[in-house]
Amino acid sequence: MAAPPKILIIDEDLNKRSNLVKFLKRKDFETEEAATFNEAANKLLNDDSFSAALIRFVPFDSQSLSILHSAKSFNPQLGILMLSDIATPDMAIQLLEKGTVDQVAAPDNLATVFSAIMNELSKRKLMQKNKDYLKRLNLYRSEQKEHLRKALDLEEAYDTTLENLMTALDLRDVETFGHSRSVAKYTSVLAKALGFDDKETLDNIKKGALLHDVGKIAIPDAILKKDGPLTDMEWEKIKLHPSLGYGLIKEVKLVREIGNIILYHHERFDGTGYPKGLKNNQIPKEARIFALADALDAITSHRPYRRQRGFGSARKEIEANSGTQFDPQVVEAFCSIEPDTWEKIRYETTKILPPMEEMVRASRPV
Repeated sequence: MAAPPKILIIDEDLNKRSNLVKFLKRKDFETEEAATFNEAANKLLNDDSFSAALIRFVPFDSQSLSILHSAKSFNPQLGILMLSDIATPDMAIQLLEKGTVDQVAAPDNLATVFSAIMNELSKRKLMQKNKDYLKRLNLYRSEQKEHLRKALDLEEAYDTTLENLMTALDLRDVETFGHSRSVAKYTSVLAKALGFDDKETLDNIKKGALLHDVGKIAIPDAILKKDGPLTDMEWEKIKLHPSLGYGLIKEVKLVREIGNIILYHHERFDGTGYPKGLKNNQIPKEARIFALADALDAITSHRPYRRQRGFGSARKEIEANSGTQFDPQVVEAFCSIEPDTWEKIRYETTKILPPMEEMVRASRPV
């Protein structure tokens, strides 16, 4: 059980001190007495457990004021209550204004004395609560900074792992090496052009673009790298990679935009795509954006069965397929961006790659 509040009564009049002591003890307060300021100083400056000090008004000299200020410094939550009659209002007001005393009460009115004490005790509780709150707040801020640092470290490690994973996947097929990195950048630029401005959403779209072909991990090399045309059965296995990829990522970190791009990036605007044959706005917008970016990279990249084409040629082909393969709104946003911008993105995402001839030689078995 908490100890009762401790009150120090400072009054040179023994009878009046005794009356206050009897009254306060009936109200379950612990009390101590002092007849002079010097006696009070010994108590107040050596014991910080006092909740309040009751001082019957006497002329305050510089020494008594110094004692009160020192007591406040030693025990900041100490309440100084002056018991003063109506004959000394000016002095009481001056002491209140200077903060030397906290409450003034009529000395012979026990109800007002009790009320003043309870006000100080309430203030003391609020001050302690505020102190505890600030302590918890500072601790929370410190923990939050540490959690944020760890989250940023984890996010950086996650992004690096993701890019390394897709680079490794691209290396399975030397003809499309660097595809994931390029198409992720195209997708991000298109998403911004179409009004996506939330940093987290854009980051998820980029990750979805990087991971779009992750399901090909489960496709055998004999099918993925086959030189000749695929059989119907082999083609059906290839068409499983969006669902396979979605299943893989669902077990790790499934964010809506990431999952939508992985699962629906081969859907077509006219409903003839796979795996679900969705059409128009049934296809999530980020997947519609990615589909155009994916085609742009395919058209402008080298393939064994055809030469790469320029961005002007890619634009004509994409415009020709507006409303069938691609969302017309996405096509319009793509066409609003100058071909030089796409050329620059292409250069920046592929300039670190070795020449195609070196990559082909490196991929051949010894």
